[in-house]
Amino acid sequence: MTATGLPFDDIRNLAQNMPPLDESAAAKVHTAFAGYGERGGRFEDVAAWFAAATGRSTPLVTKPHLALFAATHGIASRMGNGQPVAAALQRMEEIASGAAVVSQLCAANNVGLNVFDLALEVPVGNILEEAALDERGCAATMAFGMEALANGPDLVCLSTLDDASRVSADALTAALLSGEAEDDLAREAIRQHSDHLSDPLEALRRLGGREISAMAGAIIAARTQNIAVLLDGNAAVAAAAVVHRLNDRGLQHCMVADTGGCSVEVLDRLGLTPLVSLEASDPLAGVLAVDIVRSAGAVAAAQADMRTRTAKAS
Repeated sequence: MTATGLPFDDIRNLAQNMPPLDESAAAKVHTAFAGYGERGGRFEDVAAWFAAATGRSTPLVTKPHLALFAATHGIASRMGNGQPVAAALQRMEEIASGAAVVSQLCAANNVGLNVFDLALEVPVGNILEEAALDERGCAATMAFGMEALANGPDLVCLSTLDDASRVSADALTAALLSGEAEDDLAREAIRQHSDHLSDPLEALRRLGGREISAMAGAIIAARTQNIAVLLDGNAAVAAAAVVHRLNDRGLQHCMVADTGGCSVEVLDRLGLTPLVSLEASDPLAGVLAVDIVRSAGAVAAAQADMRTRTAKAS
């Protein structure tokens, strides 16, 4: 099925015309590690990735951020959650007050934190019976996700508040990657929309939620703004799958913080490798992954400085 109208056109064009990464910046990182031998390992790879994504040959992370997107789903009652709005609002209040573990971890690790309320009191359509969103609403939510990076981070971790999007994420990822959904409800949703899933944005509006749509928009915007992206959880990976289908080189600026229940096969299809493996319900892995990237950048900067001092001394 082809696109249904104008709202998706700008997004499709942005995704298909993403700028390349700065490979010269990555090369400088590898040069800095030359002589360090195999001990550089994953640290070197992570530092080179961050350098390429941001265009910084000295890949120091200066403004990391965790962006949490909160939304509700019409399918929640079938998932055993009879009060999804109240639960989501309570979760947001815990984070805002600093009572949540993720809030404390962000504060301890100097990571900025924002929670975005995506019309929590208006759940998207029940994907077992209808499309989650219309095209205009989906495109507008993607645009909101793009604007969520306006505070100018150099490294952003994208995640959700809880597992309310689990079924949508499972269905969407399976549909986009021609895989088998793990959840029975996800398989039922795919059957309901099976004639309309060949286009990734159409699949997104039918099977996804607002949080997945916003994160897909954020991934696209991050590439144009030289922001490195960490994906935490299956909803973030589902958003990445949408971008991957729009542009098979569209995730080069992304890494996965945690598997979040995603299979190795899914991550391999997307060319993504997790930095940590906590399988935590909170987006704790994302904050810890930020610290890994930050540490890798600091090591790369120290190596570059050491090479410069050695060259001057000789």
